[in-house]
Amino acid sequence: MAAEHELTPTSYIGHHLTFLQHQVGEGSFWTLNVDSLVTAALLGVLGLGFLWWVVRGATSGVPNKRQAFVELACEFVDNQAKGMFHGDRRFIAPTALTVFLWVLLMNAMDFLPVDIMAWFTHLFAPLGFRLVPTADVNTTFALALSVWLLMIYFSIAVKGLGGWIHELLCTPFGVRPLWMSPLLVFFNLLFNVVEYVSKPLSHSLRLFGNMYAGEIIFLLLWMMAGAGIVGAFFAVLLGLGWAIFHILIVVLQAYIFMMLTIVYIAMAHESH
Repeated sequence: MAAEHELTPTSYIGHHLTFLQHQVGEGSFWTLNVDSLVTAALLGVLGLGFLWWVVRGATSGVPNKRQAFVELACEFVDNQAKGMFHGDRRFIAPTALTVFLWVLLMNAMDFLPVDIMAWFTHLFAPLGFRLVPTADVNTTFALALSVWLLMIYFSIAVKGLGGWIHELLCTPFGVRPLWMSPLLVFFNLLFNVVEYVSKPLSHSLRLFGNMYAGEIIFLLLWMMAGAGIVGAFFAVLLGLGWAIFHILIVVLQAYIFMMLTIVYIAMAHESH
């Protein structure tokens, strides 16, 4: 009986990679990863609450440290949007800031020690509770598909439904000469479908792959602590080094996701 509950590297990693799931219908498609949903929602509320707290205490005089930090972040995001989008930025800049802050907070959950956090999460999720929403491909796909739908919406809003369909069928190869137009329309549509499908795939899988790999590396390093004092020493040493390097990955992936959001929405406003 004791052997059945013996902790092995496989069971250790598998336990920490197990979602807290809830079935809402038949089939795996109708399974909700409750831990990803709850954590993402709480972090979204936390991010909005932080911005509200800063704005509520903002003054027109010399800003305090937190106000100066938020103003610098807003100015940075607005400058990035200005460099790629030359229209009205009243929607795209706040959207980019929201995406950056939300993804950054979700990525940063990877810095929490999983074994210590498990002492708390085991109270309501004894089978497992994953703390990094962006290490769940469902979360990253949901974010990417939201941006994808915004891209299609702005394409139709700016060009009209007829203009958007014309762009799908007539670019990038055109429809001349007329005797080749059926074949050209086919290749135009195929080219655009591939482009539309590849955008949410690359947008979501890039973020998921980096955060999932980071989570796995942390688990592998913490497993070394089970090899005795020497293993614990190297686990702490290497874990600290990876955490410092992972800071760059966490911020960089949030920045890339934000920049691609701006790029895709900006491209929707352009005519080919």
